[in-house]
Amino acid sequence: MTRALARPSPRSTHGAGPRGPKAFLFVAAKSTGGRTMGLRQARSQRALSESLRRDRQILLSAWTLPAWAASEARLGLKDQAELNQQLAQLLGRGVTLVETLEVVRSTVRAQAQDVVDRMREAVGSGASFSEACERTGVFDSVTIAVYRAAEKTGDLAGAAQQLATTAKRQLAVRGKAGTLMLYPAIVLTISILVSIGIIVGIVPKIGEALEGADITLPVFTKAIVAFGLFLRENALIALGVVGAGLVLMVIGRKRVGAALARFSRTVPVLKDVVLAQESARFFAVMAAMSRSGVPLSDGLGVAVEAIGIPSLRRELVDLRRRLMEGGQLRILIDRVKTLPLATRRLLIAAERSGDLESAFNSLAEDLSDEVDRKAERLLAVLEPLLIVIMFLLIGSLLMSIMIPLLTATQGAF
Repeated sequence: MTRALARPSPRSTHGAGPRGPKAFLFVAAKSTGGRTMGLRQARSQRALSESLRRDRQILLSAWTLPAWAASEARLGLKDQAELNQQLAQLLGRGVTLVETLEVVRSTVRAQAQDVVDRMREAVGSGASFSEACERTGVFDSVTIAVYRAAEKTGDLAGAAQQLATTAKRQLAVRGKAGTLMLYPAIVLTISILVSIGIIVGIVPKIGEALEGADITLPVFTKAIVAFGLFLRENALIALGVVGAGLVLMVIGRKRVGAALARFSRTVPVLKDVVLAQESARFFAVMAAMSRSGVPLSDGLGVAVEAIGIPSLRRELVDLRRRLMEGGQLRILIDRVKTLPLATRRLLIAAERSGDLESAFNSLAEDLSDEVDRKAERLLAVLEPLLIVIMFLLIGSLLMSIMIPLLTATQGAF
């Protein structure tokens, strides 16, 4: 059982590997008249046509997008929350799984409807729900393992409710993170645009005027003037370089995302937010596994996949290994130094009382609130940092103009 949960079976036997869904750009006729254009994932053009037909649209033309332009084959958090909420409500009231998936299809986004259709077809042909999820290739190993464990205990509805709660917490955190980063993004964008305007429109003119007045320009000012003239005379080349950079970022978005994730785990204050966020998901998964009656060591083998912080991941893997070798949990928990002391003490107390599931739920809720508090602290740190960045961007350009002017004024006296 441990091996099955910790190492999910490969998807190649289910046909969800290389032959997964493709991304299509399509033009379709609407039932109310007129045409519509959009992006949608489907296994083939025929499957795309069938998916559009269910939405009362007729496929007119379709073009397969290259693999790098397609979004990653994952079911979004919002769709996962809706899927699990419907599973919990309908399965808990005795509705069959196939009928539940029919309801789910009408509630998720159009991009996810093909995924739900494939799940329903697999379940209708005799596959278990966890197998159907695995065949689609859009669920992570943690979610599939939770479904598999719940099927063995007959509490798929309860596990789905736990996953729905976890997804909603993650959506709340993501929304707050987006709000948190909106202010810095706006400030930096304005600073960059103003800097470009100064470099291209103002500095070259003032530099040329000063040179015409036989004023010797500092090296820094000459470099800024030359750069501004280059951008003005080669605007198309500059735009082409920026566009190529954006295309490369789209192609290598996985590596860029991984690099940003590594960076976020090393920056002071920001790494605390990341730790709280990943810990909240870890404990939410542990709560779901405990609810499904999965042994603690097996649950750890699954939930550790939700952790991306290397130090915490190593400590939890070591805890699981020592626990399977016969170690005492209360002693092993105290060795996970990456977790806060209060968290470790709560887990030790829950282990003594035999109520780890409640502790996991409580920690997931508390850490979600902790993410809010630490995100506000991060914003308080970012505000003065942004002022410094604005000064470096705009102030240095202004100084490149002011220094030669001050030098010329002093020489005149």
